[in-house]
Amino acid sequence: MGTEMRTGRKLLLLFTSVILCSLAWGKGSVYTSEPEVRVAENKPAKLSCSYSSFSSPRVEWKFAQGDITSLVCYNNKITASYEDRVTFSHSGITFHSVTRKDTGMYTCMVSEEGGNTYGEVTVKLIVLVPPSKPTVNIPSSATIGSRAVLTCSEKDGSPPSEFYWFKDGVLMPTEPKSNRAFSNSSYSLNHKTGELVFDPVSASDTGEYTCQAQNGYGAPMKSDAVHMEAAELNVGGIVAAVLVTLILLGFLILGIWFAHRRGYFDRTKKGTSSKKVIYSQPTARSEVSALPRDEEGASSLCLQPT
Repeated sequence: MGTEMRTGRKLLLLFTSVILCSLAWGKGSVYTSEPEVRVAENKPAKLSCSYSSFSSPRVEWKFAQGDITSLVCYNNKITASYEDRVTFSHSGITFHSVTRKDTGMYTCMVSEEGGNTYGEVTVKLIVLVPPSKPTVNIPSSATIGSRAVLTCSEKDGSPPSEFYWFKDGVLMPTEPKSNRAFSNSSYSLNHKTGELVFDPVSASDTGEYTCQAQNGYGAPMKSDAVHMEAAELNVGGIVAAVLVTLILLGFLILGIWFAHRRGYFDRTKKGTSSKKVIYSQPTARSEVSALPRDEEGASSLCLQPT
């Protein structure tokens, strides 16, 4: 009996705490009529935000795209970076013309001026852009038994494109074993990243490959066709290249040995170590100037009669 009374008191205290918190921190009603908006590029877009239970509401709009966050509206006014193309109303914000950079999440935050009531709602804006022609990276040849990676990409599509591969004009299934035409092939493909991996490459993988990008908006776009040849490992060519390298190396060693036997290196060493001595004979003027002079400054040279 005492245990039941204690439990009842705890539940009553918990219920009272919840009621008091709700009164202290009131939560207003904020909602949107369209949580996801899809609109073509360069067209207007309306993001709705409605609210109730606010006597003096203060509205803010925040934009988030990946790691980038910016403020579109603050205290019921559009910020400077958006004021030339966005207008504010009590039912939402309106873009006069959207670009692909506007794709992202927009949060409408409503609070009571000078109070504690708060509520928010998020609207996802997707600006529709058709895909561009995809670019591919396909090896011209791949060794049978090895691993080969083919890639496909395009940067313009919004939402992001998915990628599909064709071999000789035939759509490649996600699972090669599900189609008899590809049952002898071993590959995996990723429609999100556009990567096609053969592991290992087989002889049946020779053919022309094309990648197609599509995002549900506009026409799908195909890349140029590129031929990939699956070839056996050229063991004979490798052996021949090794033999030629060894023969050339042997000739080089033989040439060095022959030059050493002929003493070429010894003569070169002697030639570089010898020094040249240059003798210079004194001129007549220098001999005369070296003779002793008398008091008048004349040379005391005695000339003997011949």
